[in-house]
Amino acid sequence: MSEFIVRAPRPEELDAVGALTVAAYRADGFLEGDGEYEKELADAARRAAEAELLVAVSAGGDLLGSVTVVRPGTAYAEVSREGELEFRMLATAPAARGRGVGEALIRAVVERARQLGARQVVMSSPDAMKAAHRLYARFGFTRLPERDWEPVPSFWIRTFALDLYARSGADPGTR
Repeated sequence: MSEFIVRAPRPEELDAVGALTVAAYRADGFLEGDGEYEKELADAARRAAEAELLVAVSAGGDLLGSVTVVRPGTAYAEVSREGELEFRMLATAPAARGRGVGEALIRAVVERARQLGARQVVMSSPDAMKAAHRLYARFGFTRLPERDWEPVPSFWIRTFALDLYARSGADPGTR
């Protein structure tokens, strides 16, 4: 993990963060026919303004990945509720895959959740993102089927949760 760091993006990096996110989703075939979602992914400046955006950056300054951290009730919230922190749009540059970038970004989200006193981290993901689902399972995320949703007919989004209280054995709100 010493080959890169996770931090907030610099303003001059936002266009590149948006392009990286689009490239990652496109490389996996998740943007076919969805121009509106592509525009949302590309708009890293809005995500940085209305949520918390994190990036993974190499020692040389290359952007390797990003994730959007979302509080309940805010513009980007989809499935989070009070006491939870949500993440969305996790993306690793295609050339940076296999280096632990996604894992580092998820660790940063979990740490942020603990800092905020959240009891749980939640996220949702389309059925087709099987590799991402395996990554979430390795972290201890479990399915939260009662929060699954269907934005368009026959396109299910599955919801996952990581119970921070169960993992640590201590209520994060009492630290």
